[in-house]
Amino acid sequence: MSKFLRDLSSVGLSKGGVIAFGLMKSIIIARWLGPDLNGTLAALTVYPTLFMTIGSLGVSQATTYHVGRGNFSIDGIKRALIHLCVFSSILSVLSCYFLIRYLGNTNASDLVVFLAILPIPFSLFITYNSGIFLGKNEISIYNRINWLPPFVVLFTTVLFIILFEMKIEGALIATLTGPFLMAMFLLFKNDFIEFFSLQFDWGIIKSLLSLGSVYAIALLIINLNYKIDIILLDRMSSPYELGIYSKGSQLMEYLWQIPMLLSTIIFARSANAKNGRDFSLKVAQLLRLSIIFIGIASIALFVLSDEIIRILFGEEFIESGLVQKILLPGVLLLTIFKVLNMDLAGKGKPWISMKAMIPALFLNIILNYILIPSRGASGASIASTISYSISALLFLYFYAKEVRLSVYSILRFSKSDFNFKKIDF
Repeated sequence: MSKFLRDLSSVGLSKGGVIAFGLMKSIIIARWLGPDLNGTLAALTVYPTLFMTIGSLGVSQATTYHVGRGNFSIDGIKRALIHLCVFSSILSVLSCYFLIRYLGNTNASDLVVFLAILPIPFSLFITYNSGIFLGKNEISIYNRINWLPPFVVLFTTVLFIILFEMKIEGALIATLTGPFLMAMFLLFKNDFIEFFSLQFDWGIIKSLLSLGSVYAIALLIINLNYKIDIILLDRMSSPYELGIYSKGSQLMEYLWQIPMLLSTIIFARSANAKNGRDFSLKVAQLLRLSIIFIGIASIALFVLSDEIIRILFGEEFIESGLVQKILLPGVLLLTIFKVLNMDLAGKGKPWISMKAMIPALFLNIILNYILIPSRGASGASIASTISYSISALLFLYFYAKEVRLSVYSILRFSKSDFNFKKIDF
């Protein structure tokens, strides 16, 4: 078996675990908390989720790039990562607290807000570590970092919500346990404990931040486009509508795990690729295969959406089926972005994504303001699917121009697409 297929199988098992554990956790939270509390939970976690991106400062991607190119020693990078992680954690936790407290409408206690933001430093530390493993092409270790925390979170969700009946507090404590335990493991296993020091390597820090800040801004714009509907639903609608939307959109996030199987490998390989144009041709082949698989899954989800929602989350969430149906076209088109963006990110050109995502984000905000007051969760879904579609088509144009391929050559299917030996890189 080729190394590509071995890595794909390894990532596939990891993503499968992430999907399975995340879905089981989502089912438990839906059935034990109901739509209103699910909406409150979504509102509490939306800012911490965003700050995983902002707080990471794009350092994980920059680390992958520099490790892949061999620009700095691993020890020097580890020392710089410790300093950056401490700084970004403090900044992110404080910012998140004020956003939840003063912009959110949850009226949560300080304890609940504290529990919502506490996973941030541990998740950031894990993210920083992952950049080293991807830069070394150590895909199997990277995979374990991905699937073990969701497994722990699922176990503790059962413990705190079902057995101890702790509702919102139980869900938030469970969310903390996975990142905390993995961060403690990596701290000692990866010898990071040796690199706590007051000696700053400003050259490495500056290099990581200069490239990483571009990744961070790009990722922030991308994630805002995914999460702005939740923020605006929290401010302009009810917890019930937010709960309905969160469950319908959550299933779409699992569908995105299909192209993410490839994106992880593409990013790691692109950072090491010697011939950029040939590599992009292989990425285009992977995109065409992704479109086929996600297209089939999308049709199945569209036909069975109401039944799937009823079985997984219960009759209370049946309106989430409509959310899912509306989002599907945009999710399918956004596969283009999900796959191709990792090629440019691995080449050290994350800013290209902003050319497509910034206009789409503004459109998403405008449409949400127009549609949420009258249509609630369905209105947010319409705004998102239009935004996703526009951003995907714009990015396809910019990507083709950047790698000097025609849009036709990127999207044109052929029999050779199913020859997996051709995409072994």
